[in-house]
Amino acid sequence: MDYTLAIENAPDTIAAGTGLLLLHPSIGETDRIDTDFLKTDTDHFLVVSTRTTAREVEQKLEHYDVDESDAVILDTLSVERGYSRRGADDVHYVSSPDDLDGIVEKTRQFLASHDGKVRVSVDSLTEMIYYADEAGVHEATKELLELLNEHDAVGIFHLSKEVHDQATLDDFHALFDGVVDLGDDGSVTVDF
Repeated sequence: MDYTLAIENAPDTIAAGTGLLLLHPSIGETDRIDTDFLKTDTDHFLVVSTRTTAREVEQKLEHYDVDESDAVILDTLSVERGYSRRGADDVHYVSSPDDLDGIVEKTRQFLASHDGKVRVSVDSLTEMIYYADEAGVHEATKELLELLNEHDAVGIFHLSKEVHDQATLDDFHALFDGVVDLGDDGSVTVDF
């Protein structure tokens, strides 16, 4: 099974099981790439949000005209920040961005319970590293990529290229089938 990929300068399609690393500047406008990835050729998608709350993710999806009926959001911030949480079928929570086991397990549950063309966005690995540690996030990323492969899903994982040293960028780069590099000027280069 192939998935259409609506990212400039990238192949038209990617195979099921593909994980993409989105490298971006610290203040890069990743929302456009992320939402184009999520809304194209998709039956269901999961947003693992370690940077914003579920409400902010919903606002982003609405702004970029993404069909929210296809969306499930994993909010990793609201519990830690003490925000009120309303349980819902399409919004789930873990205690904080360093609950790596919880993030992997919730992703596993989502992939096991949704059929068809399924996408996952992890926004962002950088935030997970802030809260947890690089080695733990690296291992969790490997587990998430294995889940994508196991369930014929595809995913995009955000990583800020200005925050981490080159060795860290190289370590994560090596895990992925493709890298989408967003420049300061909004230009996109892709390496598969």
